Order: sequence, then C-alpha cells, then structure tokens
Amino acid sequence: MVESPCIKLCRIDPDSALCLGCWRSLDEIAAWGGMSPDARRAVMRQLPDRRSAHDSGKDQRPTNRAGPAL
Repeated sequence: MVESPCIKLCRIDPDSALCLGCWRSLDEIAAWGGMSPDARRAVMRQLPDRRSAHDSGKDQRPTNRAGPAL
C-alpha cells in the first residue's frame, strides 16, 4: 500500500492550487482513497517537482501581501 504524503499541514496555495503540506491538488486529495497503488505512486513521483517549482518561484513573489501598516 502506498502511504499518503499528508503531513497534517493543510493549506492551499492560491497561485498553484496545491496543498503546501503534501503538494497534492484538491482533486488528488479527494480521490486518494479510491486511487490504485499505481495511480498513487504516479502522484507521489510528481510531488518533489511541484515543491521545487513552488520554492524556486518564491523569490519572485512579494513577501508582504498584507499591504502597508495603518
């Protein structure tokens, strides 16, 4: 059985629509229980690349999204 990559840090990135804890999409998270082991492994193989893509783009985004202090 392929274990879930969930680390109980469920936060969806608004830009990529991926969970920042496990790097799966909402559709993948919802379907996980019914996926075959091969399908789960296919998703698992994509996760490191998703995280790398997110981390490499991090420097290009503004760090202060809250705006100026009032």
